[in-house]
Amino acid sequence: MANLTPNSSFSVTLRLQIPNRVGMLASVTQAIALSGGNLGQIDLIEQTRKESVRDITVDAASTEHAETIVQSVKALPDIKVISVYDRTFNLHRGGKISIASRIPLKSVSDLAMAYTPGVGRICTAIAQNPEEVYNLTIKQNTVAIVTDGSAVLGLGNLGPGAALPVMEGKAMLFKEFAGLDAFPICLATQDTDEIVKAVKNIAPVFGGVNLEDIAAPRCFEIEKRLRQALDIPVFHDDQHGTAIVTLAALFNALKLVNKSIADIRIVINGAGAAGVAIARLLRKAGAETILMCDSKGIISTNRTDLNEEKLEFAVKAQGTLAGATQGADVFIGVSAPGVLTPEMVQGMTKDAIVFAMANPIPEIQPELAPKNVAVMATGRSDYPNQINNVLAFPGVFRGALDCRASTITTTMCLEAASAIASLVKPSDLNREHIIPSVFDSRVATAVAAAVQQAAREEGIAQS
Repeated sequence: MANLTPNSSFSVTLRLQIPNRVGMLASVTQAIALSGGNLGQIDLIEQTRKESVRDITVDAASTEHAETIVQSVKALPDIKVISVYDRTFNLHRGGKISIASRIPLKSVSDLAMAYTPGVGRICTAIAQNPEEVYNLTIKQNTVAIVTDGSAVLGLGNLGPGAALPVMEGKAMLFKEFAGLDAFPICLATQDTDEIVKAVKNIAPVFGGVNLEDIAAPRCFEIEKRLRQALDIPVFHDDQHGTAIVTLAALFNALKLVNKSIADIRIVINGAGAAGVAIARLLRKAGAETILMCDSKGIISTNRTDLNEEKLEFAVKAQGTLAGATQGADVFIGVSAPGVLTPEMVQGMTKDAIVFAMANPIPEIQPELAPKNVAVMATGRSDYPNQINNVLAFPGVFRGALDCRASTITTTMCLEAASAIASLVKPSDLNREHIIPSVFDSRVATAVAAAVQQAAREEGIAQS
């Protein structure tokens, strides 16, 4: 079991009844510390001369770890645990998003304009000039977040209902970081034809489509067919969002080690949607030597089990991940926990770059990285250099919708990556700071501007 850092995703709040005696609260905090919990906020709820009621927030590393902490507190004499609640479940209870009216309805005249009979004039105007739908409805600022629930996070095929919390979260990020209204569309089918048909049928409402958590290789065909069929941007974030942010981080990491992307040997472990998209974008950025691996080792031309996307990156070399990493400059992991050993990393070059992005447990924990690693990044927020898609997709869609781009191109993705990388000043660039924070307010604006400019230069902007 990996020894992960406690974090807020496994956070609990304990409501405790504590005697008002010297050292009683200290005994609680000590029990939490000895159990490996990370103590957070302590709130006094009520107090009498004899006792107090306090809410104590604690971060744990897993559900099991949280239960261990609770049991440690329960074992304390004279301490009564009134209640325990999981803060993450509490945050999601009732859903995380809602629809709000943009204008108030305070009078009969407001109602007559917003709905019947006045709305009939708007319908007629759109029927006479279909382009008016962008000016007179939500379409210009709205994104469909579409999934079939077949590849939810790193959890697998959980289905559309279990995928909904992720899509709600995605909608929050669109709104928070780019001011875009996004809505979850969780489809009760995993048939490619049915998914394509469903998205085509709902497209009139939306200015763009964000595909999410759809398993490879179906995700490639679904995106390709929708891009051909629709005149609005279609973007599979698990592919392109991951690729954009990975490339941005790599641009800056290479500056630190003074290496050129054309000269380095890159190993990508994970040949699904993210791995393939990363490899494609790295090639467009100038990478010439890429070894892609899956659970069976190097994607080799000698293998007979390769799909079309894997064949695109097949090489003559054969062997295991351990063999692939020998002499490699860069490791990029979008695969599984713990598959990269310290010994494998030691076989990489001096000033190695390791992006271990499996979530929640990376391919190698940063604490285990040997001394030849110059730059280490993960997908987690509790380590430096978090490679997070939220740096890309809000700005990409903001830029694409603002200029009415009909599609999203590789050039737009390259420019988005460059924009993200440029936000880390040379004076601020160091081995623990190669990528801006997800809360850096400049990111979405910079990405949107870069995407718009690329769209206009390619002639695909419609406004």
